[in-house]
Amino acid sequence: MSSEGLKINPRKPAIPNGVVGMLFFVASEVMFFAALVSAYMILRAGVPVWPPWGQPRLPVTATAFNSLVLFASGFLLILAGKQFAMDKAGYKKTYILSLAAGAFFVIFQGYEWVGLINFGLTMTSSNYGGLFYLIIGTHAFHAVAALVCLVWLYPKFDTVEKESVQASLTTVKIFWLFVVGLWPVLYTTVYLL
Repeated sequence: MSSEGLKINPRKPAIPNGVVGMLFFVASEVMFFAALVSAYMILRAGVPVWPPWGQPRLPVTATAFNSLVLFASGFLLILAGKQFAMDKAGYKKTYILSLAAGAFFVIFQGYEWVGLINFGLTMTSSNYGGLFYLIIGTHAFHAVAALVCLVWLYPKFDTVEKESVQASLTTVKIFWLFVVGLWPVLYTTVYLL
């Protein structure tokens, strides 16, 4: 078979470069968070009482509610992506709802932190406080970065060709779904165990 019979565009990658780059980034972040969780578990195993005496308990119930909001955000982003791919009306509204739910999650976490700081849980109050803010704070940083990416992408829906937006949406969706998917591991480890 001659190469003329093949309809391969050598300039167009099978997987968009942004998607490949994001997959590598997420893989490295999985290892980073695995190290943080491992450090937390090792430290926790070495003390007889956890959390240490004098440190406030974490708001398990309020954070469980906030977790549901985060999961809804991830679901809405998946739905918006499917609506966009199928040219269905309403994808922008679904996208905005996903973004709003993600923003609510971050703001609610900040509100919880203010309460915890007022109750004496700080980075320097104990190893418990230091690891809490390191692990959950790093997740919050990733959530904010992903939200910035979602905000950056929104105006491109109307100004850039659909195929390019679809590739960018997939890239940003991978990042946001990493943030959403990581949360149950962190919530279970830090809040429940």
